[in-house]
This record gives sequence, C-alpha cells and structure tokens, in this order.
Amino acid sequence: MSVLYLADPKRGPRWKSMFVAEAPDIPFLLAEDNVAQHDVRYLITWELPPNLLKRYPNLEVVFSAGAGTEQFTSDLVPLQIPVVRMVEPGIASGMAEYVTFGVLMLHRDMLEYIADQRRATWSPRLIVPAPRRRVGIMGLGTLGLATLEQLRTFGFQLSGWNRSARFIEGVTTYAGNGELEAFLAPCDILVCLLPLTDETRGILSSRLFAALPPGAGVVNAGRGGHLVEADLLDALESGQIRGAVLDVFATEPLPQDHPFWKHPQILVTPHIASMTQPETAAKVVIANIRRHQAGEPLINVVDRSANA
Repeated sequence: MSVLYLADPKRGPRWKSMFVAEAPDIPFLLAEDNVAQHDVRYLITWELPPNLLKRYPNLEVVFSAGAGTEQFTSDLVPLQIPVVRMVEPGIASGMAEYVTFGVLMLHRDMLEYIADQRRATWSPRLIVPAPRRRVGIMGLGTLGLATLEQLRTFGFQLSGWNRSARFIEGVTTYAGNGELEAFLAPCDILVCLLPLTDETRGILSSRLFAALPPGAGVVNAGRGGHLVEADLLDALESGQIRGAVLDVFATEPLPQDHPFWKHPQILVTPHIASMTQPETAAKVVIANIRRHQAGEPLINVVDRSANA
C-alpha cells in the first residue's frame, strides 16, 4: 500500500518530508522513485496519467493536488473510485490574498496609474471610499467565504452569488440563475471563484458584462473556461468594463501573441492566485487516508454523479 505523488515536482520533496515526519508507516513515492504500480492505492495529482487503471490496477482514491476537480471526469476516473477535493488552509488564505489584491487594484485605479507611469503622465484621480464600493463574489464555497472575510475588513459593500442559497452575516446573497442579474446590477467589482461546470463555462460573457454597471471591474481567479476572452476585449473597448485582473486562461501558458499581454486595462498573472502548501495539505491528506483505512467516510469527496 503506497501513496504516489504526480503533481508539481518542485513541491514533491516537501510533501515527502511531511509524510516521513507525520506518517512514516505510509509509503510515499514521487514520480522518480522506484514505483511498484500494483502497490499504489492513493494518487495525489492534478493531471491524470493515461490508462489510469491499467497503470495502477489497485488504485482506491484520487486526491486532487489543487482546489479544482473538473479534470477528473468519470470517463477517466470510474465513479467507484472517490475523487477528493483539496481543502486546506494554504489554498484559502492564498486565494483571499490574491482576490483582495485584485479588488484593491481595481478599487484604487492602479491599472490606470500603471498606464500613466508608462506614459510619464501625472494624473491624480478622486478616491472612492471603500464603503461606497460594491464588490460581488461569484462562488460561495470555502475560497469565496475566506475572501469575503478578508474583504470585510476594508468596509466594502459585499454581496455573493451561489448556485444554492447561502446565508452569510453582513453579505447580501443571491442564488440560482433567477437571481443572477439582480446580483450583477450593483457590482462595481465582480470576482469569479466559481467551479468550472457545464453550467458555468463561458459565464463571463458579453451578456454578463452588460448586466454590470458601466465601468465595472472584473477579477477572474476561478478557471480560464469561465471567460469568453473576445467578449472581455469588446467590453473593455466599449468602456462597459474598465479593467480586469486575470489569473486563469483558456490556454496556459498564455500564448506570447495573445492580446491580453499588452492590454493596458488587463493585469495578467500566471495562475498563481493560490497554491497548495505541502506543510498543511499533507496533514489533510494523511488524516483522510487514516479515515479510509479505518473504514470511515472520506471528507471532501467530489460528487461526480451529476456529470457522469
């Protein structure tokens, strides 16, 4: 019985050292180790290797190395093998930091000031007090809740939209497609932290941008598949959107000739909003493996039946 790690090789040794310290009885292997494939019971990965079950015939659980799980489709991982979402403090705190940074960039007109600097233009702008700025979060899971807590300290008017209803003290919440436009109408800055599903793919489109107040800002730290890139460029050209902070893209790495790179109203970051921290993530995985070995239910198992 062993655990095989096939994610970021730079962080692999940190994962291994944590397993050695916290669970020396659980063999932990990296890709470069001598792997007996029939011994692999647990797999930690972001992208699945081909012929998964032929390669690891005794595989019992797949742990996502990051917050996303949409890549683990039922045709690649049979439904009888649980897929576990990565939920650990490092991901949530990192995402809250990034989104706060993106919101403040848009709130304080930093994209415009960066453009002014390149033109050697001195052009002060009036400051909008944070309590007058309306920030909306799409996706009220673990990452959305952590982000709202961080943003709350600045005094922004906060709202949230989710597939199912949520009550969050001090936050105006909306749920379902029937309340989406009501959520969007007052959003000066919109943040997308949704999971990528058939329903949310392409949600950041011309139709959604038109429902925002003119001159709104957008932060996308969800998935590249949420954004219709041509629609964002059109919305920036028309002034309906005044700026965007983007961390995820349809094609990654972003092609060198992509118009986002040099667009003065877009900040591009290379999918670094949040990263799994091995020191905390390994403890979460170890605890779940212990539960599995004891015959107890795994925590944070993804419900993939709806997309089967």
